[in-house]
Amino acid sequence: MAPELDFPIIFLLSAHLGSEEMQELEEQIPTLTYDINEAEVILGKVSRKERALFELRKHKLFLEEVPPGEEADKHGTVPGLTSPNRKRAAGSPISPRSKRRKVAASPAEGVFDMYHSDTTSDTESHASYMTSSAVIPEPIVKVVKLSWFTDSTQAGEVLPLDKYLLFVGRRPSSSVIVTKPMQPPPLPTPSTSMSTSTSTPAEKAAAILKRAIQDAPTGKSYSHHHGNHQRSSAFPVRPALLKKSTSEEEIDRNLPPIPAYLHTTYSCQRPTPVNPPNEAFIDELKKIRTARTLTGDKIGVRAYSSAIATLAAYPYKLSSAHEVARLPGCGSKIALLFQEWRDNNGRIAEAVEDESDPRLAVLKLFYEIWGVGETTAREFYNRGWRDMDDVVEYGWDSLTRVQQIGVKYYDEFLAGIPRDEVARIGEKVLEHANKISLGFEMVIVGGYRRGKKVSGDVDLVLSHRDEKATEGFVEKIVLSLEAAGYITHTLILSTKNTERGQMPVAWKGNSRGKDEAGTGFDTLDKALVVWQDPEFEGKKKGATKNPNPHRRVDIIISPWKTAGCAVLGWTSGTTFQRDLRRYCKKERQLKFDSSGVRSRVDGQWVDLESDAQGRPAPDMLTAERRIFEKLGLEWRAPEERCTG
Repeated sequence: MAPELDFPIIFLLSAHLGSEEMQELEEQIPTLTYDINEAEVILGKVSRKERALFELRKHKLFLEEVPPGEEADKHGTVPGLTSPNRKRAAGSPISPRSKRRKVAASPAEGVFDMYHSDTTSDTESHASYMTSSAVIPEPIVKVVKLSWFTDSTQAGEVLPLDKYLLFVGRRPSSSVIVTKPMQPPPLPTPSTSMSTSTSTPAEKAAAILKRAIQDAPTGKSYSHHHGNHQRSSAFPVRPALLKKSTSEEEIDRNLPPIPAYLHTTYSCQRPTPVNPPNEAFIDELKKIRTARTLTGDKIGVRAYSSAIATLAAYPYKLSSAHEVARLPGCGSKIALLFQEWRDNNGRIAEAVEDESDPRLAVLKLFYEIWGVGETTAREFYNRGWRDMDDVVEYGWDSLTRVQQIGVKYYDEFLAGIPRDEVARIGEKVLEHANKISLGFEMVIVGGYRRGKKVSGDVDLVLSHRDEKATEGFVEKIVLSLEAAGYITHTLILSTKNTERGQMPVAWKGNSRGKDEAGTGFDTLDKALVVWQDPEFEGKKKGATKNPNPHRRVDIIISPWKTAGCAVLGWTSGTTFQRDLRRYCKKERQLKFDSSGVRSRVDGQWVDLESDAQGRPAPDMLTAERRIFEKLGLEWRAPEERCTG
């Protein structure tokens, strides 16, 4: 982070950035926005104007090009973009520039007042959120090279944009307000034109809103975009202004305190229950996140994931949009969605439209095929396929074997697995493991261990105190279960850990090649299989048709010295895992994954599971607890890692 530098509001383009590099930059930019329509500066790892314009088109941002110098002569410069020295004075309190300009309705005065917030932290910024507000982005937008930000950070001051500038554009007047159009209360007519230099802030705000309202479509329908697909809806529009019945001081006094653990950015430091108080609202946000996943909006997915993780850890029932806005990772956008959800009987227009969008419905259908990710789902759609029959008729031979199995058992894989069945499957696997080599222990991980009543699949971690017993064991257990009729298909069989002598992979540093990136999670021996209980009623009487459903089961084999990492990695929710890796990297200079912990300083394995005398943990659950302790983290039970 560069907290002392007064950067403008920045949107970061994902083009040519790896996931780790993207996440690091997001953490460093103090004025980052995930909404490109709010940005004053759009930052990208691009070097040509043509590529910059292509990226803007991908984000549905169409700007009118501004000739050099015109933005200063006719429209004013964007605050903070031309000053060569915006460094905070030594010893003065940190007071970053406002990330948004907001318009607040004052019931007492009956006018609108434009203000700029001066806050000192994200938490205070959220606390000062005016629930009756709309974001007014700057009219001029500048696309600059990524090196401007990195050079500014190194120099300790916000550098001039001149040599980094790729494109200067002006937003059309119809895009001044980025919230959904609505019919707000009548606006007072300003006594002077906005172009008059003597206009008061209230008069300017009123004129801006009035012009935006005139440009906005009327009626109850509005357009909504997903990629190149546009649709209209009669669903009630989201309010652009949130009504406020009491002063902010009164609201603050009535709101419950934000728990101390929510002030951290790491969800691995928070208790997050499986059924949080605001589960219904979170479920609506998950629908929107799914749509962002299907359309390839990685930044949106991360933003919604962070907000969902925060809301899931908040221990109180939400009562107002202001209460949402003050929470880290939420802000005005999520607050507006909560206002809409509350005012429309638990519905959000975007979520409702996403569910009724025929394109998204097809993408979701394909995405839920086991072995098909969001990118492949879009490829299927672009080939003209619209249902499973199209996949089978026109693309069967082009599918991988795993995808063919995913299509064959599509409905069965989507059916939930009750807890008692998960337990029975685990017991059967452990029984066969101990027939092969006595002394194996097992932990059922995944959603089952987090307390879910129904699981999508079954995840099992097996380990043995004798390291020779786990070497090559994954092949033996699969053969045993196949012979007994439990495993019908093997989707993936990995023996990478055995092949390297069951030694944790040394961290190769940030300079490793692309082909080596992101391999840590897959380095344990594992078998991803299709399971069907061979025992059924009527079998002894000669019946041949097995009515039992096919299930997805993952069998993970870990050496005893890293079994705690395997249990921790395979148990925790997705965002919890992501933040645990981030915490280890930023706070401990370590690399964590399910196969062990390595030092980012010298690349060596770090033993977090043995005691002070070097003795191994007595069981896998104790090993997991020791990892929390030695990382300096408070223990979080599996039921508290449900980050969604």
